[in-house]
Amino acid sequence: MSSPGEGFRSPLIDAAHPSSARVYDYLLGGKDNFAADRDAADRIAEEFPAIRIGARENRRFLLRGVRHLAAEVGIRQFLDIGTGIPTSPNVHEVVQGITPAARIAYVDNDPIVLAHARALMVSDPSGRVGYLDADVRQPRSIIDSRLVREILDFTEPIALVLSAILHFIPDEQNPGDIVRMFVAALPPGSYVLATHVTPEHEPRLRPASAGYRADGVRTQARPAAEFEKLVFTSQGLELVDPGVVLVSRWRRDPADPPAPPPAQVSAYGGLALHKG
Repeated sequence: MSSPGEGFRSPLIDAAHPSSARVYDYLLGGKDNFAADRDAADRIAEEFPAIRIGARENRRFLLRGVRHLAAEVGIRQFLDIGTGIPTSPNVHEVVQGITPAARIAYVDNDPIVLAHARALMVSDPSGRVGYLDADVRQPRSIIDSRLVREILDFTEPIALVLSAILHFIPDEQNPGDIVRMFVAALPPGSYVLATHVTPEHEPRLRPASAGYRADGVRTQARPAAEFEKLVFTSQGLELVDPGVVLVSRWRRDPADPPAPPPAQVSAYGGLALHKG
């Protein structure tokens, strides 16, 4: 069954300022966004016209990654942090399509995401789906939350999903410590799936990120080596082949359209095993 957000309250939606979840929704062609979100996205697109292509490729990577974890690895539990506004197919739809009894805990801190999650994220009857209203920058509140602990069994492997979230945590907010706290809570045999925006293939991404910060949403694009160290190697994780690559090149599905050029993708992804 599905679960309401922990400590649910009537959402207080700030329509005057852009939200990363709503900007992403707009870039993916969604309708759950406001003028401030569209203006922010359009300003990014002025500097980085391929931003919508990158957003779609990131989404394809996410779905390929969780499908691999469910079908090939046998992971039955997922902690998806920074889930964003539901865009079908969602993580739980892919995973429960393979393992109906799978359990998924979604985490985000946007009121619109909360409202949609409660309405749309319906679990298979034999599994469970829940949504937690929390901030990635407060990992302990997520790990120790009643909802997450009710849904996920921390004695069994869990897939931690950090898709397109870490570039919203600048260095001064200690993203490495945040990732470390999440990984430390995972039992052996767990996996970490992550993606991150990079400026390596498209120099215009840096001014685009600066414009996003001017709207009140802080971002920090990072090169591949920095992303790999931040999420995987410094945490003692073992990368799964093919390692950290452009999201468009990670085990691309034959059914996907041809991969765009690197400059149009500008995001890396990777999957790694936590041996404990």
